[in-house]
Amino acid sequence: MTRAAVVGCGDVSVVHLQALAKLDGAELAGVCDTDPDRAVEAAERYGVPAFADHRELLRAVRPDVVHVCTPHDRHTPVAIDCLQAGAAVLVEKPVAHTVDEADRLIAAARRHPGVKVGICLQNRYNATCRAVRELLGSGELGAVRGGSATVLWHRDPAYYRSRPWRGTRARSGGGVLINQAIHTLDLMQWLLGDVVRVRGHAGRYAHDDIDVEDTASVILDHAGGVRSVVLATVANAADSPVTIEIVTDRAVLLIRGDLTVQHADGRVERVAEPAAGPGGRGYWGASHELLIDDFYRALPGPEPFWISPHEGARSLRLVQQVYDLAEGR
Repeated sequence: MTRAAVVGCGDVSVVHLQALAKLDGAELAGVCDTDPDRAVEAAERYGVPAFADHRELLRAVRPDVVHVCTPHDRHTPVAIDCLQAGAAVLVEKPVAHTVDEADRLIAAARRHPGVKVGICLQNRYNATCRAVRELLGSGELGAVRGGSATVLWHRDPAYYRSRPWRGTRARSGGGVLINQAIHTLDLMQWLLGDVVRVRGHAGRYAHDDIDVEDTASVILDHAGGVRSVVLATVANAADSPVTIEIVTDRAVLLIRGDLTVQHADGRVERVAEPAAGPGGRGYWGASHELLIDDFYRALPGPEPFWISPHEGARSLRLVQQVYDLAEGR
């Protein structure tokens, strides 16, 4: 039985805890949060001990795997402590709140090659995204002309007041790009290829009481000459479905919940995306469970998990380039 622990008992921990409860061969052994009320609530729900310090949890519980669901600025310090204790680590996105911290985790992972490290970019497991990647890779749709994506979500002042770190650059690393749109940036690079040039702007237009951006526009030039455009905001009236549109010589592929493939000859194909289960937010999707299951299946093998810190940092580097441009660097 693989012993697991969760560090950070905020919103996203819910999907990790629920996935662990369903996972054959794994058992939750402890939870940790610096907020004692959150830690105790999760501990009582799952019948495990609660801790206020992750180092104490590591000593007392000796978990085989730790899920890091903390605020962004604690991802790297907690993950490195886990690696040094010999525990595999599954880190929520982003890999870290800065590129420097991501590089520190990458270096630590290299020093512990026998310990698995994964990053939760779970939308790569979406049925729709995997179908798009397979279609584009097959060549049957012809050359890719370009793509676009939108992340139009809603965050009110209460969202930032409830977790003040979210609106603080020093702790979160940024706003809508790093916290909401990073999954979509990751998908554009994963689907359309390496990004060789980034242009964009990020600003605060809807929220006066935070020091991170709430709206951003990004142009990505991919290797081979393909261009994509990403628009993201948390100033929308609702949490609309993320959209990804990719135009090829022979079809237009549109993800908006499900995938629709409109062929040039008039044929239409559709791929359904499974609905999210209870506990999380519907617009997060349903693929956390798939990624977590895959990570645990990969534990006995010698190879690094395929979404490693190095892989997870690719989208963070895109975000950092936009921030640098916005700040004139």
